[in-house]
Amino acid sequence: MSVDYAELGDLKEGSYVVIDGEPCRVVEISRAKTGKHGSAKVHLVAISIFTGARKTLVGPADQRVEVPIIDKRIGQVVAVLADKVQVMDTETFETFEVDMPTDEGVRSKIAPGVEVEYWSAMGRRFIVRVR
Repeated sequence: MSVDYAELGDLKEGSYVVIDGEPCRVVEISRAKTGKHGSAKVHLVAISIFTGARKTLVGPADQRVEVPIIDKRIGQVVAVLADKVQVMDTETFETFEVDMPTDEGVRSKIAPGVEVEYWSAMGRRFIVRVR
């Protein structure tokens, strides 16, 4: 498992966190100071990088949370199948299949021979953009 750990209070908008086993990008964060003996609470809203689902996390600022380690790499499209894309990493020459991107702007540019940027996080890969 490729994760690291951070405190909930240290996260900022744009950083990444694991919620319900899904790597997510933080889009909104709010902090609430509580009473004399309570700890500060953090309310965090994040979007899953794989499914686009909206997730929330609420907890004390000193709570330890998992942060995914995201490997950003370049690959070349070898073949386009029905709902999959076969990609070859340009450094390791490893060939693998990933799901066709849901973003129509990226999806329309995918063709054999095109270079793409793909991210690998928590054992899953997906295409982010066409180079």
